[in-house]
Amino acid sequence: MLGENTAKMTEIVNKYKGQGGALMGVLHETQELLGYVPYEAQKFIAENLGVPLSEVYGVVTFYSAFTTTPVGKYKVSVCMGTACYVKNAEKILDEACRILKIKDGETSDDGLFSITATRCIGACGLAPIITVNDDVYGKIDAADVPGILAKYKE
Repeated sequence: MLGENTAKMTEIVNKYKGQGGALMGVLHETQELLGYVPYEAQKFIAENLGVPLSEVYGVVTFYSAFTTTPVGKYKVSVCMGTACYVKNAEKILDEACRILKIKDGETSDDGLFSITATRCIGACGLAPIITVNDDVYGKIDAADVPGILAKYKE
């Protein structure tokens, strides 16, 4: 099931057990520990917090902070908000997907990159924008994408 992480998961659950809002705290720490919240972890959390699995699943799938699939070391996001979209963000997304050989929402086979089209990130003056983890690249075009991604290849 969770293998070597079972003991750590038990610690996390016990730290929050009995507190209001325990589920959110447990899910955040689980995401931090595992990099995502797989079904096995959701089931473990539900059983050990005494909440329905459907409640755990509902929270995990509602909040964008959580993911049920592994994500890459580098999370590439292309803003598709209105300001970015009208400035050809779709071409930027297409170029990033072409280079990484993955589709929107996927993770590369080597586990290095994940890519997602996101809604407005609130920096419209820099449109169009791509982010890689916490790094923000604004006022770019598709021709800039290869150089940006090259910085993160190991």
